[in-house]
Amino acid sequence: MAPTKTPKGKATKASDKDAKAKAAKKAALHGTHAHAARKVRYSVSFHRPKTLRLPRNPKYPRKSIPHAPRMDQFRTIVSPLNTESAMKKIEEHNTLVFITDIRANKRQIKDAVKKLYDVQAAKVNTLIRPDGKKKAYVRLTADHDALDVANKVSVPCPSALHVWLTTFQIGFI
Repeated sequence: MAPTKTPKGKATKASDKDAKAKAAKKAALHGTHAHAARKVRYSVSFHRPKTLRLPRNPKYPRKSIPHAPRMDQFRTIVSPLNTESAMKKIEEHNTLVFITDIRANKRQIKDAVKKLYDVQAAKVNTLIRPDGKKKAYVRLTADHDALDVANKVSVPCPSALHVWLTTFQIGFI
């Protein structure tokens, strides 16, 4: 083939511009997405695609301070019980009797007795009294004496109660 008599580079620049203009014309007439294939769906139900879920990044804390413990040992045990049957339990069965919060469970009662009186509980029995209060029977382990703990708690035991009553009556006579 015979070489063309055009100066170097001019023909290629013109043909590049011409091709670019034709491509732009074609894109304007047909659109750029004219031949996009439709996505094939294999299920009749539509499932929303899983998109990016960023973790929460709050600008300020929603609570200013953390909540105080709802059921600590002072709220769990309301008071010791010092009825005659409770005294009998203290002396004969090594068991302390308490009125506790209605929402406290046996584990919380056991922990509260351990924290308040420094004694180990063997087991805890509970019941709801007819007046709506919860009563807990806390049996202590063999190495702890319920009578000593009761005296420390200031539950008057029968012998101490008898001495107190006699001194009280002597004082008035």
